[in-house]
Amino acid sequence: MSKKKKKNFKKKNRVMKNLTRDILKILNQNENKSFNYKQIAAKLAILDPAGKQEIINKLVILASKNKIKEVETGKFQIFEKRKYHLGKIDINQQGNGYVICEDLDGDIFIPNRNLNHALHNDYVKVYIYHRKANGKTEGDIVEIIERAKTEFVGILQLSKNFGFVIPDDTKMYVDIFVPKKKLLYAENGDKVIVNITDWPENSEKPFGKITTVLGKPGDHETEIHSILAAYNLPYEFPERVEEDAAKLPIEITKKEVAKRKDFRDVLTFTIDPITAKDFDDALSFQILENGNYQIGIHIADVSHYVQENTILDTEAYARATSVYLVDRVVPMLPEILSNNVCSLRPNEEKLTFSAVFEIDNNAKIKNQWFGRTVIYSDARYAYEEAQVIIDTNKNSNTLQTIIPKQISLTEKEYAMPEPIANAILKLDELAKILRKERMETGALAFDKIEVKFNLDEKANPISVFFKESKDANKLIEEFMLLANKKVAEFIGKNKAGNPTNKTFIYRIHDEPDLQKIADLQRIVKNLGYTLEVESKEKLTHSLNKLLQEVKGKPEQNIVETLAIRSMSKAKYTTENIGHYGLAFEYYSHFTSPIRRYPDVMTHRLLQHYLDGKNSPEKTIYEEKCDHSSEREHMATKAERDSIKYMQVKYMEDHQNKSFRGVITGVTAWGIYVEIVENKCEGMVRTKDIKDDFYTFDEKKFALVGQATQNSYTLGDEVMVKVKNADLERKHLDFILDNDAIL
Repeated sequence: MSKKKKKNFKKKNRVMKNLTRDILKILNQNENKSFNYKQIAAKLAILDPAGKQEIINKLVILASKNKIKEVETGKFQIFEKRKYHLGKIDINQQGNGYVICEDLDGDIFIPNRNLNHALHNDYVKVYIYHRKANGKTEGDIVEIIERAKTEFVGILQLSKNFGFVIPDDTKMYVDIFVPKKKLLYAENGDKVIVNITDWPENSEKPFGKITTVLGKPGDHETEIHSILAAYNLPYEFPERVEEDAAKLPIEITKKEVAKRKDFRDVLTFTIDPITAKDFDDALSFQILENGNYQIGIHIADVSHYVQENTILDTEAYARATSVYLVDRVVPMLPEILSNNVCSLRPNEEKLTFSAVFEIDNNAKIKNQWFGRTVIYSDARYAYEEAQVIIDTNKNSNTLQTIIPKQISLTEKEYAMPEPIANAILKLDELAKILRKERMETGALAFDKIEVKFNLDEKANPISVFFKESKDANKLIEEFMLLANKKVAEFIGKNKAGNPTNKTFIYRIHDEPDLQKIADLQRIVKNLGYTLEVESKEKLTHSLNKLLQEVKGKPEQNIVETLAIRSMSKAKYTTENIGHYGLAFEYYSHFTSPIRRYPDVMTHRLLQHYLDGKNSPEKTIYEEKCDHSSEREHMATKAERDSIKYMQVKYMEDHQNKSFRGVITGVTAWGIYVEIVENKCEGMVRTKDIKDDFYTFDEKKFALVGQATQNSYTLGDEVMVKVKNADLERKHLDFILDNDAIL
């Protein structure tokens, strides 16, 4: 058989296999046009008579099934009664997609060949062309309604007259072609930002132009700016925004004070992380004549300075959140606002929005008030400083304070004034009651370990430490939760406890996905733990018990991570369904307007209702909620990427050291290992385990040696060394160190 005949034979087989899909794809993409068999054959590059006859036969069959219609003799058009679906496409690392549509249960699978140039997170129109017996559906992208993004970060591979940018994003399934005149000044191997300018229909790859040269891969500033660019996080404010912020009137006038409740003479202080520069919240404490306590949760009144429909507001909304990378903060507001005007700094009068409660010794709320205030913070403390006061009085049954003579935490010596120390002790006592009540009503006790780095002057990681949530942290957390909950209840329900249906910004958290919980149950059983899932109450109790049992054990981080992944994602919305994780029927975000735009909206709406105004239209607020949730999700991913990058950078300098690790994941291609002392995770590839031939046992979450029956199972402890630290991919490769002692 000649080469030519062999080629035609393959072409014919291809036609037989995919012809229905190919014909429907052409007609789908040209819904207002009709085609005869010759035009379809030309589009499919089918030249042989047998192939053309097959097209004629297939057109007749499709018309008989009402998939297409014959508009005139021999000319066919897609059947007009077909139904399209709209949704967002999720591209996996294999280059296939799944469209999530609001009007359908389940996803629509889109094979790579049917993507029609759609990219990850694009909003698309899809047509279902195949329904399988198992209920799964396959579809065809017929239109890209809106691109999620057109800018990508990647490495330039330069040829003589053109270049290709290889995107860092693993969900970007094609390289981007860049003509010579659009290369900017980029050199081969540079990390760049490329903007897609066109994607011709007959081209396998999109065309683009380089807009920014970030630098050489592996360089610290290059990699951090790559993370910012990948998630569209602007690290500088436009000049006009900075100018408008600088022009804001910052003097607190008598006229403004007269509009507010005055708390300047009430004992007030802030407790924040030791490195914090912006202080969103302050607490005031006062003992009332009846023996109860007046506790004020005072929040920076950002909405007073950032007015709606201004340049500042537009920029804050676009950012929607501050982003906390390992070595820097990308703020939502310009520094003059976030660290100065709005920050509740000590010994300065500040405008605030407050939730004020009268609370008895049993932490029961007797009265509450919400509104605009003016405060004067008497002092600023770090969590560590407040913790010393709590720790020195743990065995005391009175408010008698044992004040240490010196606490050296911020390179200064001080003695905490007794009124503030006493206030902290009482607030701690009340916070513990509030926390206990939350746990008893079904709140989940997630207390995930946070990895932090000590950096040198060049932002190199010199050590790793873990952020612990102690009583001082939980004290602040409980009163912030209380304010968020009560503000939401104040708007969300009337005095009879019924929903008001007023437009408001809620922070919701749906119940966990049952399939994910079943998967979690299977995994923890393999680790020697039990999880009861028979009812919502049993699940919550069992989850809290599990989280308590793993505390301090090597598998703690795995179990907590897997448990969090089994939960639904919290988000912002105007449609309240409650917060599962906190066990709150009503919950909002009120307490951090310097760094979260939803809190700014909450302040505005709260004042709107305090002024007696009617409920505004929900639609525009729901759109803003969706945007804020999306930006929060992006910020979280950027923060994780920066931590992963810094972990790889840290381990790059420890390649000769053996580390004790825990197996956190098992796949056919290798085991994931998390180092106990620093939480850095990497992979030991199956091919690098040399003592046997290992296969994957999915039921046991294990790699099992065929000859020795030796196994590596989820939760096992192993000793590892760094084989390779790849800063560009933010990936660690480990090898087992079986000679080291566990």
